[in-house]
Amino acid sequence: MFKNIRKTFKNLLISFLILGASDFVYAQFGTSIPDAFDTDDLNIGGDIFNDFNEDIEGEQILEDERFYAYGRLVSLNLGVGVTTFGGNRGAAYDNDPPTINLGLTMFSSFRVAYVLGVTYSKHGMFFDFPINAGPSTEIPGAVDVSMVRVYTGGRYYIDTTDLNTALTYSNPYGTIRLEYWYVSNKFIDSDLIEDNNGGGIGFGIGGGLEFPIELKKTYINVEFLLHAVNFHDRLTRDFQGNDADASSLNKGFDDLTGLGYSTVVNYVISF
Repeated sequence: MFKNIRKTFKNLLISFLILGASDFVYAQFGTSIPDAFDTDDLNIGGDIFNDFNEDIEGEQILEDERFYAYGRLVSLNLGVGVTTFGGNRGAAYDNDPPTINLGLTMFSSFRVAYVLGVTYSKHGMFFDFPINAGPSTEIPGAVDVSMVRVYTGGRYYIDTTDLNTALTYSNPYGTIRLEYWYVSNKFIDSDLIEDNNGGGIGFGIGGGLEFPIELKKTYINVEFLLHAVNFHDRLTRDFQGNDADASSLNKGFDDLTGLGYSTVVNYVISF
């Protein structure tokens, strides 16, 4: 009997302690225990990244609005310049400026743009001795070289907002592009040597500057490029001295390897 009374008293004491603790928590926090720890981050269906996502979307919308309001969409490039070569090709060629460029630049943002265009340059060679391209008794004379290159690629304009005013004003960028070169060699002083034509794929890498004349409308662009091209006549021996003629030995060029270099100044009209 006393055992049952003691057990009942113990249960009542525990109940009073739990009720007292609950009142204390309510007095401190003004709410019940479950509500005190019921935060939005722990609710089912809550998104702890919601504010972060909203900031990214908002900034992107503002950036797009700024670009469409103040950026360029399409630019037409009309340019002249010079194209030179190194190696044996550079030694063989006499360059005949100007190089002529016609291209389009299409902007997807303030920093990124895509280019598409065509460039034409003229060069020449002269041989006063027989070469492998013709009969041993034939002296080729002048060779007219025409080069047409079609290109496509991209530009990345460097963020210069934290740099000095002069550099920011010049709009510097880096560029890389894929190119197809078509080369035509015409032996204009000889009827016995056939003309030689062919193409090659290469790439150009470099950079440029764009100086505004009237913002969003007209610019002066200066671009410098290095070209690596797999020309169809890169490894030809046609322009080496003809072995059948003793006076031609050790003359000419046993290949036409060499990198290309171009500098073009463009007048840019934006739409």
